[in-house]
Amino acid sequence: MSTEGLAFIVFLGGMLSLLGIGMNMGLALALTGAAMSWVLGFWDTQLLAQNLVAGVDSFPLLAVPFFILAGELMNAGGISQRIITMAQAWVGHIRGGLGFVAIGAAVLMASMSGSALADTAALATILLPMMRQQGYPLHTSAGLIGAGGIIAPIIPPSMPFIIYGVTTNTSISLLFLSGIVPGLIMGAGLIVAWKLVLRDMDLPKGEPLPMKARLKATLQAFWALLMPVIIIGGMKSGLFTPTEAAVVAAFYSLVVSLFIHREMKLVQVYDVLVRASRTTAIVMFLCAGAQVASYMVTLADLPNVLTAWLGPLVESPRLLMVVMMIVLIMIGTSLDLTPTILIFSPVMLPIAMKAGIDPVYFGLMFILNGSIGLITPPVGTVLNVVASVGRMPLHSVIRGISPFLITYLSILALFIAFPQIVTAPVAWMR
Repeated sequence: MSTEGLAFIVFLGGMLSLLGIGMNMGLALALTGAAMSWVLGFWDTQLLAQNLVAGVDSFPLLAVPFFILAGELMNAGGISQRIITMAQAWVGHIRGGLGFVAIGAAVLMASMSGSALADTAALATILLPMMRQQGYPLHTSAGLIGAGGIIAPIIPPSMPFIIYGVTTNTSISLLFLSGIVPGLIMGAGLIVAWKLVLRDMDLPKGEPLPMKARLKATLQAFWALLMPVIIIGGMKSGLFTPTEAAVVAAFYSLVVSLFIHREMKLVQVYDVLVRASRTTAIVMFLCAGAQVASYMVTLADLPNVLTAWLGPLVESPRLLMVVMMIVLIMIGTSLDLTPTILIFSPVMLPIAMKAGIDPVYFGLMFILNGSIGLITPPVGTVLNVVASVGRMPLHSVIRGISPFLITYLSILALFIAFPQIVTAPVAWMR
């Protein structure tokens, strides 16, 4: 067996074994990369250390901690609560209205935080008890909230887009623009799926609120609704970069929470910073470990090996996309989104570009596929968040996610068949 083939076996076997015993994913990536360096004959502790540092030594990655901080401030300062209250005021009275509230709130919150886990936790904490109290089937409610949570990586600002852009040297601004229309389509797809699911539910209608109460709820959410306008408008106009937009989002959330809503006191800022720091440390250590593994994957020439395997499909871009998406679905059932981006996007993007596939379009499809992996067993990080918050067994959440997972897979197929759905709006908004 060639050295490269042995390195590939070490990579797959090492990752599966270390993750199987419950090791931290960042550490598993670093150790797997170290094992590959030994097999390839490139063992050098200094080289390993340099790659660990290089994994986080990137200016665009500064956006990650600030968007995480913005999400924590939104939840602590009542911004998320106001979004949900506004949605409930307008559609909460409809039969199954809390489901529509969850979808609307998920889309709006996605345009502010960019974190699937943060949005899912916020939605589940607020809406699951209300849905349980009003007689909604808990497994279906949990499934809907989990499905709504993964819109966050698609609609800008998106942390996965930032990581993907840094890893593949793709324009983060264009990636952000590419996610607007697909994110809205995902929301519309959930509405259709929820309406179909509602046919088997016996849920009463509520009394609509007076227009005055609806307008009041909307006015209270004004500062929350203004946030995505500032972020997207600022990047579109060139006023600030995506990294600077993250700082603006965090500062805006802090000001609104402390001085406008006044739901967060100054002494609480410390706890918010601690939570954001812990999450940031996890993400950054993942980036560092993945850089080690990614560097060794490159030395082992695995991208060219994969190109040789998929070479015959280069002449058929759509068939190539189908094969790549199937591969990513299989990967997504075992790996979380961030390591999937860090390890496989540099390998797959060159192949896609050889087939003439637009790199921004491929980036959107890559992130969408990886996001679907967040609600796909056995890893299903978002599913675990919903199960934990709702204090329910994981298998129940998996059962509830099924109709919405099918909806997302249908949307994925639609984007493969008609890439213009993604590329045309980006060209228009440039």
